[in-house]
Amino acid sequence: MVSLRTIPRFLSTGKLRSSSMSPKSAQRFWDKDIRQKRCEGSVMKKVVVVGAGKIGSTIAEMLAATGDYQVTLVDRSAAQLAAAELPATIATLELDIEASGTLEAALAGKFAVLSAAPFHLTTRIAEAAASAGVHYLDLTEDVVSTRRVKELARSGKSAFIPQCGLAPGFISIVANDLASRFDTLESVRMRVGALPQYPSNALNYNLTWSTDGVINEYCEPCEAIVEGELVEVPPLEEREEFSLDGVTYEAFNTSGGLGTLAETLKGKVRTLNYRTIRYPGHAAIMKALLNDLGLRHRRDVLKDIFESALPATLQDVVIVFVTVSGRKNGRLLQETYANKIYSQRVGQVVRSAIQITTASGICAVLDMLADGSLPATGFVKQEDIALDAFLANRFGRAYAQHEMASRLAS
Repeated sequence: MVSLRTIPRFLSTGKLRSSSMSPKSAQRFWDKDIRQKRCEGSVMKKVVVVGAGKIGSTIAEMLAATGDYQVTLVDRSAAQLAAAELPATIATLELDIEASGTLEAALAGKFAVLSAAPFHLTTRIAEAAASAGVHYLDLTEDVVSTRRVKELARSGKSAFIPQCGLAPGFISIVANDLASRFDTLESVRMRVGALPQYPSNALNYNLTWSTDGVINEYCEPCEAIVEGELVEVPPLEEREEFSLDGVTYEAFNTSGGLGTLAETLKGKVRTLNYRTIRYPGHAAIMKALLNDLGLRHRRDVLKDIFESALPATLQDVVIVFVTVSGRKNGRLLQETYANKIYSQRVGQVVRSAIQITTASGICAVLDMLADGSLPATGFVKQEDIALDAFLANRFGRAYAQHEMASRLAS
């Protein structure tokens, strides 16, 4: 077992510091940054957020709170929209986006559409964005959907930026930044987990994210680079254990977390892989459910079981852990980024860590697109985004608030 208890967090300054967070300090800086407008009198940009679930409603509220975005939240369920309990500044629209022409009409004259909908609706939303000529951003981990988005970007007149969340998303930005510091690369190992702080069932898991998304990444093939070759590896396999801050975790293959990084680093690295972090025992039970009981072929049944038996929680923690090794000036070296983000209050509402990290990711990318920091046309990869610029963004700082507090307190 490898102990990571004392691994420092590699910050954008190039210095190594231990990862710690003061919730009160984090909230002060969050409130200050989220309210600060980039410039007085700027024209509000009209955006549509599709999907009024836990993540979509967080995105809508965070954007609207800045005063820089006029937000419309779209969902096919009136009950879901009502449950979001949004401020009056956010417009809501009950809409079946799968009906022909409906979403295109809603996007007319808008700056961008942000998809927080289930992965199987990704291509529908991207196609509507292409038709309406608006910028497109999503959170999907689905590999097939992202390939379709890339196709649309070739002839589109706006920017298409998929995978803007945590993993894929921020994890690729971090990994690419660390990789760029080496003359030649040996390995890039990416690990991410969204976990309950207080697990209390055999799966050691609570619902903190999209149930469809979790099941999809447990079932679909996973990309990796092994001995320099881009290959597919099976999900839930290649399990490993490690400890961080005295807590033992397991990690195993899941689909989609690499985003487009495998394509970007192909031919440049010997080993590249992504694995999801869980508490020990989770993978074995999931393999029994999916393989032995055949629920990978009955995903609707598994979804119903999960949503009926596994409670949601706001008391979660997001773990981001990236290790890159390679050569600098002929020496074999390693650099590591390790970070934990916890749930906290955003405005008047307590948001889970996965809500904060996922929503902050896509909001930061939208902000950078709006201020001209990112290309306004074509396909934009997450690894095209500079880590320093991301962390300096008012939303991206959600990943580095403890760094800000530490600097200002010193």
